[in-house]
Amino acid sequence: MLNTIPNVKHLKENNFFLLAGPCVVESLDITMKTAEYLKKISDNLKIPFVFKSSYRKANRSRMDSFMGLGDQEALKILEKVKKELELPIVTDIHLPEEAKMAAQVADILQIPAFLCRQTDILVAAAQTHKMVNIKKGQFLAPEAMQFAAQKIIDAGNRQIMFTERGSSFGYHDLIVDMRSIPTMQALGFPVIVDVTHSLQQPNTSSGVTGGRPDLIETIARAAVAVGTNGLFIETHPDPKIAKSDGANMLRLDLINDMLTRLVAIRNVVNKF
Repeated sequence: MLNTIPNVKHLKENNFFLLAGPCVVESLDITMKTAEYLKKISDNLKIPFVFKSSYRKANRSRMDSFMGLGDQEALKILEKVKKELELPIVTDIHLPEEAKMAAQVADILQIPAFLCRQTDILVAAAQTHKMVNIKKGQFLAPEAMQFAAQKIIDAGNRQIMFTERGSSFGYHDLIVDMRSIPTMQALGFPVIVDVTHSLQQPNTSSGVTGGRPDLIETIARAAVAVGTNGLFIETHPDPKIAKSDGANMLRLDLINDMLTRLVAIRNVVNKF
């Protein structure tokens, strides 16, 4: 499936692929620094890599939350990453009219979990003829994703991926059901596990999302062992000062050792 994305290396290594980067484009410096570091690591470990960062975050809990630098400024930064580092880009869209704009830079358009049933945005993304990564809503059974996929197909596009990001459990926790991976793979599309957002603790009384970054590797190990096609990881040089979702992002300097261990697990899985 990733063969349709330019500049994705190491596709023949039988490894998981990686979508990773900061939650949102905060600045040129942070974005480039993170992308350069992740590219070096993924090249060394032979992990197919797509750089992820959102040009805007529309689904914030509070009006005073950071939503972005401005669409055009953030997209220009993502375009710089794409051209200078020769990396494919994945970014979220939140409205149907954003699809064409984002597709001028992004190789993969990502549909946020809460919008995965919205027909207009799915069709608009499909009509760009870019790959569409649909995040499974926290409220949906994995087999229900066939209906989201069918909307993309009916709009003339079969370039689809699914992302598992946990299911709501009570008011503040998300639980990753590893059965979702083979269930959605059986629908005929690659499955990614979002190991950072699945550890969010949303809807707290402060309106600031919490998280459990100490469990990121736990979820990632399980996902790789089960056979996920890809991992989604939000990472930042210093999550404490990140402008969005810092509480559940992985600190950038921790990602190399974690990915090294995950590649070792995948190598063992590939023997069976």
